[in-house]
Amino acid sequence: MGAPLFILSFRHRDELNRLAEDAGWQPIAARRADNAEARFVASGAAVAVVDARGALGEGVEAMRAIGDAAEANAAALLVLLSRGDAEALEQMYQFGATHFLVSPFTDAALIQALQFARRHAERVGPSSEAARRNDSETASWRWRPGSRSVELSAALARKAGLGEDGGRRISLMELFRKLDPEGRRAARSAVSRVLTTGEATAFAHRDSDGADTRIAHHVRVLPEGEIAGRAETIAPGGSSGSRDALTGLADSRSARAWLARRLDDEDSGGPVVALLLSVSRYDAINAAFGRDTGDAVLQAVGRRIQRVLDHDGRRRVVARMAGAEFAVLLSAPASLGDGRFLAGELVEAIGRPFVSGGHVITLASRAGVAVSQSGDDAAALLRRASAALAEAKGADSAPVRVLEEGAESATAREDRLEVDLRRALDRDEIEILFQPQVAVTSGEIVGAEALARWNHPLYGELGAGTLLRVAERSDYLAQLSDHVQRKAIRMAAAWPVALTNLRLAVNITAADILRPGFAAQFLASVAESGFDPRRLTVEVTESGLIEDLPGAAELLAELRRGGLRVAIDDFGTGYSNLAYLKALPLDYLKIDKRLSQDIAGSMRDRIVVRSVIDMARSLGLDVVAEGVETETQLSLLAEEGCTLYQGFLCAPPIGVGELARLTGHGGVGGTT
Repeated sequence: MGAPLFILSFRHRDELNRLAEDAGWQPIAARRADNAEARFVASGAAVAVVDARGALGEGVEAMRAIGDAAEANAAALLVLLSRGDAEALEQMYQFGATHFLVSPFTDAALIQALQFARRHAERVGPSSEAARRNDSETASWRWRPGSRSVELSAALARKAGLGEDGGRRISLMELFRKLDPEGRRAARSAVSRVLTTGEATAFAHRDSDGADTRIAHHVRVLPEGEIAGRAETIAPGGSSGSRDALTGLADSRSARAWLARRLDDEDSGGPVVALLLSVSRYDAINAAFGRDTGDAVLQAVGRRIQRVLDHDGRRRVVARMAGAEFAVLLSAPASLGDGRFLAGELVEAIGRPFVSGGHVITLASRAGVAVSQSGDDAAALLRRASAALAEAKGADSAPVRVLEEGAESATAREDRLEVDLRRALDRDEIEILFQPQVAVTSGEIVGAEALARWNHPLYGELGAGTLLRVAERSDYLAQLSDHVQRKAIRMAAAWPVALTNLRLAVNITAADILRPGFAAQFLASVAESGFDPRRLTVEVTESGLIEDLPGAAELLAELRRGGLRVAIDDFGTGYSNLAYLKALPLDYLKIDKRLSQDIAGSMRDRIVVRSVIDMARSLGLDVVAEGVETETQLSLLAEEGCTLYQGFLCAPPIGVGELARLTGHGGVGGTT
């Protein structure tokens, strides 16, 4: 499987997705910028593409959203622009773009740009920064698997006291004798990992020149199969000597080096915790008060973070990762509880007003916390912390998001489901169940609503709500809707004799209403199946109607002319507007389950439900109550004039065989 590639394209998503797949990438493609930062981080991609062709405004906002995350995760960011928007390149650069293409360009040019972007990410990443300089000028080494000797660069040979006149080869045994016992174990483990996985890693050991100095080796596999390492001297106190020029804190490179050492330390005694913190609305502060004030705010934030900590440099590192994003790294023994508590303290501290240049500035911040897991390197741990931070930014309430050990971020789960849903549709893995609809007075089962279910191999049974959310997120809603409607109607056309008098209810979505020619296509599908259209009801939610009321009225009228009946689903969750109920050709009103269950609550609740039922009856509509679970609810709904009900009081969504058995028993009892 190819490397992941995050694509955000507002006009050309499918085209770019196919091109990337053909070139050997594993694309995670989106058409909308919603939750873009979280989706990018969760994708695990080292290269992101923002396609702003024909959508400059959306592209700029997308760059603003993911630029800091791309920099913090050492990723490359390729922006695609229309020729007329080339003047926006400076702005894109300011937001973090590392590469660009201006249309028109060929497919070959785009693939080449992606290759350059990937190489850039590899070079600036934590495990291969040495590629920026010639090996002879850096402390580096090479080893061919199976060989008994190692080739050292001139710099490393001098560092090891092996000569001043260029590089040299030494035996593995001679090299290992120069390492402390802990360093030898770490080196063997790192080389074994890189040989097994092919992925870059690192190890560290004490420097023979000083007990308080350590040497970190960043190890990778070269294209020709050799193992290469770059040695980096780590200064005492948990820093690699690389500092952020603005705040004086460690920079992102130092943070990654520190993490690499702690994660490679087999005797550390426990997990490492990474806490990422982002200052909210920092761009707005710069715009309102100027860059000098913005810089002063970041410096003050850094000082407040340091004051909250205990300044134990052997256990903790504070770093500025990118823009207004900071990291606090806790070495073992540390727990998620430690990270959660510290994150809360930091958010509170940063929330106290700042005074800068005569301005009183109040800040807010969000934090994400993750703990290391077996096999983690620095990049993996930081990426999970970034995913937690992105989810914290997207939340309306709690400013701290903690990603539990072994847990998957919600965004990563949604991305996985998005990819899997497409495969499930291709393989016909979406099942259809039927929930009985029962006459309130007689207890007779008179119909059933078709409901989609997906037995996911990892997440178990997923209901229609999850399916619709994932499909809408990936712009696969039309495909899912078509699949479920066609499959349900075909199944109903083949129902056994015991079910031949039942009505079938299927759902249509807001996206269906907006599709040109949908009604004609739908009626043709019904005719092709052989199912009697007079036994078919289509259900549409209020939100779908509100988006285009005239179009909805026309579509529903066309479906009714084809013999179908029409219901408004989940009434009571949206606008519940009497005017549009009067304007639409309807047969049923389905009361949302919360209203149905409220009828057994206070007198006020009952009056609200009574008003809805009276309104429907005054318009000549039958009323279907959803989510009925108790005899008390059913009895009260019957008193108010409800016609039909469905819910667990009768049965959950069930298969065709169980529906036939339930119907064959002569009903489920009614209320008289």
